[in-house]
Amino acid sequence: MNKSLASIVCAAAIASGTLPVVAADLAPAQSYSDSGARNGVKIGYLDCTIAGGAGYILGSSKEVNCAFKSTIDGEPVDDYSGAMRKLGVDLGFTTEGRLIWAVLAPTAGYHHGSLAGLYQGASAEATVGLGVGANVLAGGTSGSIHLQLLSLQGQVGLNIAAAGTSMTLTSVN
Repeated sequence: MNKSLASIVCAAAIASGTLPVVAADLAPAQSYSDSGARNGVKIGYLDCTIAGGAGYILGSSKEVNCAFKSTIDGEPVDDYSGAMRKLGVDLGFTTEGRLIWAVLAPTAGYHHGSLAGLYQGASAEATVGLGVGANVLAGGTSGSIHLQLLSLQGQVGLNIAAAGTSMTLTSVN
């Protein structure tokens, strides 16, 4: 699946109100709170491509390649690679998908590699042709830069999943 199709799926879900929290977090930088635990400024977003593959009843593992894109003009893109693993119901197959997260920090600063680490939580997705999914993942490094708690995912295929999920990111720059 090409990135433009995944972008259309994500935009359609946002426009339909499927995940209005995500739509609000793609707005210009301002103060946010994820469950009130940490306040921060949106400093950019993490745009991830998830490899296609099959779910095997009790789970799956797919390669993830991500790029942090700052809201500050002229800042270089920070690349990450890793894996997204699901343990739970994951039936069917998907082609390459796309996942977008807002990145928050207490101030407008960002340091190379700050998003590397382990993120854990849960995922749910439904795909019949075009599909969407939601991920609630928390974690990363012990630093103060973190991902928005809820993310939106778009993909093409035939799949249903509800699983515990982990995502590991490693800086590649």
